[in-house]
Amino acid sequence: MLAAGEGTRLRPHAADRPKPMVPIGGEPAIAHGLRWLARNGIAEIAINLHHHPQVLVDFVGDGGAFGVRVTYSMEAEILGTAGALRPLRRFFAGEEAFVVLYGDVLTDLPLREVVEAHRSAGADASIVLSRIEDLTRAGVVAFDASRRVTRFVEKPRAGEVFSPWANAGVYVCGPAVLDHVTPSGAQDFGRELFPAMLAAGRHLLAYPTDATVIDFGAPERLAEAESWVRGARAEASPC
Repeated sequence: MLAAGEGTRLRPHAADRPKPMVPIGGEPAIAHGLRWLARNGIAEIAINLHHHPQVLVDFVGDGGAFGVRVTYSMEAEILGTAGALRPLRRFFAGEEAFVVLYGDVLTDLPLREVVEAHRSAGADASIVLSRIEDLTRAGVVAFDASRRVTRFVEKPRAGEVFSPWANAGVYVCGPAVLDHVTPSGAQDFGRELFPAMLAAGRHLLAYPTDATVIDFGAPERLAEAESWVRGARAEASPC
């Protein structure tokens, strides 16, 4: 789970805490993400941290309250969404696949189905895609009839959008992803790692979904996340 960013667009909400610690539905957003991962069979979770890390550590602890076990990766300097994997190579060692979840994403996506599609396709990485109104704020992805990704461009200009599908901030990664993590410096999945994998002929699988996926990294979407969480709770409540 990626949680190192400073959340500048969410200030003052995230001025004194990591972005996943912003309250949504009466509790820190990360609680929703951890429970979603646990429901989908993820038991071991690594969280990278940089901005006010102790706030998150104090809340999450060892993860036991959420049914998971948590390892922390402290970054003295932000390593980027892909660079965050570098200090965690030992954590991922021997794994056939691992999941990357952006810490500012809430979803009800059936993750097990994504993992199964990833394995069946023999993909090197699988990228969950959703539809959003403003495609210039996301990674835009094109794919062929077999759902193999053919193009990935991070935050294209308005006149350069080539697909209705955007990177949702949920990935299933195979070991080949780690081969494309740079040995030093900051690195981003959308700007650098995925384009590098495509250039190398790696198999990136697209997983388009109509499931709810909310990036609450801006104030207007924070309100959307709040409404969705409260609505989901109301639906789950007994009559």
